[in-house]
Amino acid sequence: MGKLERVCISIPSDLLAEFDDAIMKMGYPNRSKAVQDAMKSFLAEFKELKALSGEASGAIIMLYVHRKPGLVQELLEIQHEHDELIVATMHVHLTEEECLEVITVRGDVARIRSLANALRTRKGVRALKVVIV
Repeated sequence: MGKLERVCISIPSDLLAEFDDAIMKMGYPNRSKAVQDAMKSFLAEFKELKALSGEASGAIIMLYVHRKPGLVQELLEIQHEHDELIVATMHVHLTEEECLEVITVRGDVARIRSLANALRTRKGVRALKVVIV
């Protein structure tokens, strides 16, 4: 590992509290070590998806805040821009605020990656996971 860098980030207080609770229960010695491990996991998932090529099938699982103005329309437009990949979708109302969407995909892995990245980076998308089978 290289030289350590000190960084400052903004995190919603409820997310930080949940993270701190989880790392305490997992036995992490400090928040920095837990964040390093979380970043390594994030990068491993990124590299794994990046390494794939050709045709594949899978699912994009997305959790988002449906009351964020314009978000639902934006997510639908992104899906329509990638409609050649989408086999089916399932939409679940989890709470008054959150929705879970499962998008079944089949096609070129680079395009699946493009779809996932376009969705993931929208403000209001709380979590997104790509599963290739």
